[in-house]
Amino acid sequence: MRTALTELVGVRHPIVQTGMGWVAGPRLVSATARAGALGVLASATMTTQQLRAAVREVKSRTDEPFGVNLRADAGDARERVRIIIDEGVKVASFALAPSEELIAELKDAGVVVIPSIGARRHAEKVAAWGADAVIVQGGEGGGHTGEVATTVLLPQVVDAVDIPVIAAGGFRDGRGLVAALAFGAAGIAMGTRFLLTSDSTVPDAVKARYLAAGVKDVTVTTAVDGLPHRMLRTEMVAALEHAGRVRALAQAVRRASGFRRISGLSWSRMVRDGLAMKHGKDLSWSQVLLAANTPMLLKASMVDGRTDLGVMASGQVAGLIEDLPSCAELVERVMAEAHEALGAVVRAERVKGADA
Repeated sequence: MRTALTELVGVRHPIVQTGMGWVAGPRLVSATARAGALGVLASATMTTQQLRAAVREVKSRTDEPFGVNLRADAGDARERVRIIIDEGVKVASFALAPSEELIAELKDAGVVVIPSIGARRHAEKVAAWGADAVIVQGGEGGGHTGEVATTVLLPQVVDAVDIPVIAAGGFRDGRGLVAALAFGAAGIAMGTRFLLTSDSTVPDAVKARYLAAGVKDVTVTTAVDGLPHRMLRTEMVAALEHAGRVRALAQAVRRASGFRRISGLSWSRMVRDGLAMKHGKDLSWSQVLLAANTPMLLKASMVDGRTDLGVMASGQVAGLIEDLPSCAELVERVMAEAHEALGAVVRAERVKGADA
């Protein structure tokens, strides 16, 4: 199935595995790439040395194209961009809109630039700055998310820009892919669906928690870092939502201390990173610290398997997922379902034509 996305990045199928912190490592990304989709490494939870090593590990596992996801507001963003260029990575994706200068630097080196956006005006801005494509995440998507559903946001963006648009938020199967194509998208991006594969390194106990969740067990809360964050409702989320300011601050300091030891960041740098995530919001000091060390909260669950201590970012679609296929099985299934769905549409049109 050839689309503007497959032509742009050189993959066989119009499917993207998103860059999920602590989840999208070399094993998942290389498995996705070998399956013919676009795997994206999550670099925000890596040091620059770890990022270079991860890129080289993926390259040792596959010759297929893959990408790296960056935080545009990171203090070392330019160093990470240089690693992407030096190592010959095909795609750079961004969780926040990159500057016009960063886009130009990547494009001059032949790297495809695909920012993720959550509003039409953001898509228009990065398109004007030279982005090659955009990933549009509707409110159903996991992690930091907006209020507009994919089915409303997607056609807005498709109509507003002349670059390929990749739909994210609420996708798990071939029917969703066909629906996205019908809206004018060039493909779909999936996070939670790839997290729940046998190639994902997320601990089995955490995967089981996701598989057991229903649609209503996936919630949006601002208790973690002051921003709307879609995740599984857990003991940790409930504790944060009901904690007073003093208790919340104490919890935030304790977790921030752990993240500082792992990351090597100074307290001042962590506070600066937390403040950078405010986006004009009125955050308490506990939320500022939690915003800075949200990676630690994710690591507790996604790496350490502590569902009681960590947050579990999740798309709403987790409530519909019931199995753990390999990436190869998942991509093959999605494409088979997509062709079947397209065939059903064609057959329906033929019947309609015959009746007329």
